[in-house]
Amino acid sequence: MPGNSFGQSFRITTAGESHGPGNVVIIDGVPSGIPLSVDDLRPDLARRRPGQSHIVTQRDEADEPEILSGVFEGRTTGTSLAILIRNTDQRSKDYSDIKDVYRPGHADYTFDAKYGFRDYRGGGRSSARETTARVAAGAVAKKFLSIAVGARIVGYVVQVGDIRAEINDPAAVTLEQVETLPNGSPNIVRCPDPAAAARMVSLIEQVRKEGDSIGGAAEIVATGVPAGLGEPVFDKIKADLAKALFSLPAVLGVEYGIGFGCAEMRGSAHNDLFMRGPDAGDGSPTIRTHTNRHGGMLGGITTGMPIVLRAAVKPTSSLPIPQETVTRNAEPATIRTKGRHDPCLLPRFIPMAEAMVAIVVADHLLRWQGQRSAI
Repeated sequence: MPGNSFGQSFRITTAGESHGPGNVVIIDGVPSGIPLSVDDLRPDLARRRPGQSHIVTQRDEADEPEILSGVFEGRTTGTSLAILIRNTDQRSKDYSDIKDVYRPGHADYTFDAKYGFRDYRGGGRSSARETTARVAAGAVAKKFLSIAVGARIVGYVVQVGDIRAEINDPAAVTLEQVETLPNGSPNIVRCPDPAAAARMVSLIEQVRKEGDSIGGAAEIVATGVPAGLGEPVFDKIKADLAKALFSLPAVLGVEYGIGFGCAEMRGSAHNDLFMRGPDAGDGSPTIRTHTNRHGGMLGGITTGMPIVLRAAVKPTSSLPIPQETVTRNAEPATIRTKGRHDPCLLPRFIPMAEAMVAIVVADHLLRWQGQRSAI
């Protein structure tokens, strides 16, 4: 089946299902000599893993990565890198009652329409469980970007339901603020605005008690990305970033910079004015903009300003409350989805989104390095 690979110079190929033995990713294009071990992969996999708090699914997966190839004596070899994350806590029996009934909001019907056959256990290939492989690949991309250009990618929750965080400077948000509250306790909703985070947790707890779910939005910021990455036509970096985020489960909208806010603006108010920035390490001047409504990309190419993206994530479709549907034979039916599901996808979505942004930036950085003139 095509569609399992993403990227050009930094290319990932994934395989696996929700209730299969595990998920694997093969990464091509990783430069040689990068220090890499499972310890580099564990932090982001732990941020994505189920069972990490009471407001996410209680499926209990350790998500322990295994590096199968591409690393020797603690460094990447430059050959294909393979990483496996095994599934250990599947409960396939939770889905046996609904194998012939279409779950609202899921890909059950569309899989049957495409293949005439599907793995009904938890969504199979379309399950978010597949993203374990992407998060592992994203950790490798982050390591490369940090070493190569000092780039940093941080995502966080900006909205759950009608509760919105106040973020004055997206580029100033740190991983520590996303993961830890000011009192030192875990920030289980991953919102860097502590007051909004508390209200978000309360709302998620409320909808869970009601047997329902809630949507929201995430913001992802990449800083330290050099100017010049991306292509001017079909492979605009904004287009690749949008495809990367839209390829994640449950994403219904993506915007960057001022986004849809531009629809109400005049050009004189929307344009970001150029200025001289701080001198580079070699004493040469840099160019910046006073504001960043363009979200770090102009003409499909990075400007050196922070890349700022937002993704809207729908409410979890699997609900324990009754919903009307039909069977494969179009007979009316009522369904209650069993299993363990997130009442809100946003807290575990953050490392997935960071990973896909890192993969795109790493891919375009390698392409840019290969395109620049030596003259």
